[in-house]
This record gives sequence, structure tokens and C-alpha cells, in this order.
Amino acid sequence: MKALTIRQPWAGAIAHQQKRVENRSWKLPAKHEGARILIHAGAQLDRDAQVYGPNLGVYGAVVAVATLTGCHWSDDGTCCGPWGFAHTYHWTLTDVVALDKPVPAKGRLGIWTPDEELVMSVTAQIKEITV
Repeated sequence: MKALTIRQPWAGAIAHQQKRVENRSWKLPAKHEGARILIHAGAQLDRDAQVYGPNLGVYGAVVAVATLTGCHWSDDGTCCGPWGFAHTYHWTLTDVVALDKPVPAKGRLGIWTPDEELVMSVTAQIKEITV
């Protein structure tokens, strides 16, 4: 399993507000399409974001799990509703499951490989949620 660090409030919006697109300057590598990933809330806030709501203040922790289902370029951002930005790659997400208890972890740039202990802590919660 892989992980992706996303600044707040965007990670929280994926977990709790139906944000199903991640805007990136780089194309999703084809080998990750269809993969289940951990959504990690980074340690820093995106100060330009104007998203508000509950559970958006968690930093440095895995907050959700999602499936990366595709990637496309958007010139105007309108294809992905209010969450899509112009002039970016849109990575599409499905099957998002928010964690009841965020799991603390140090993130990294890009798509990264979490250690086995982190994956086990997250998957244990997912099993509890889906049972």
C-alpha cells in the first residue's frame, strides 16, 4: 500500500466533505492507477485554501483511505466541480473511508511507502468501520 501527503484543509475535505479530486502539477504514474492509498494530512496548512468544517485541523496523520481511479489534465478546472483547479492534473478518488481516529505519521513528498506498522494501524480501523 502507498500513501499520499496532502496539506490541510484538503486532506480533511477528502475525508469528510466529498472532495474526490486531488489537484497536482504532475501526472499520476500509471502504475498507481487503481491502487488503494492512505490519505495523509501534512504538517502544514495551505494558507490559500478557503475550506472550513469539522475535522480539518488534524496535521501529521493518516485521515482516510481512498482508491486512485484516474488522472486527467484540466485547462479550466470545471470538470471536477468546485474542487477542481485550472491548469492542473486531476487525480480522481473513489471509495473514500475516513478514519475515526487519525493515525499519527510523518509524511513525505510524492507517493510514498508507509511502514508496516502504520498500514496495520490503518487497516485495523478500516475493518472495524466496514464490519
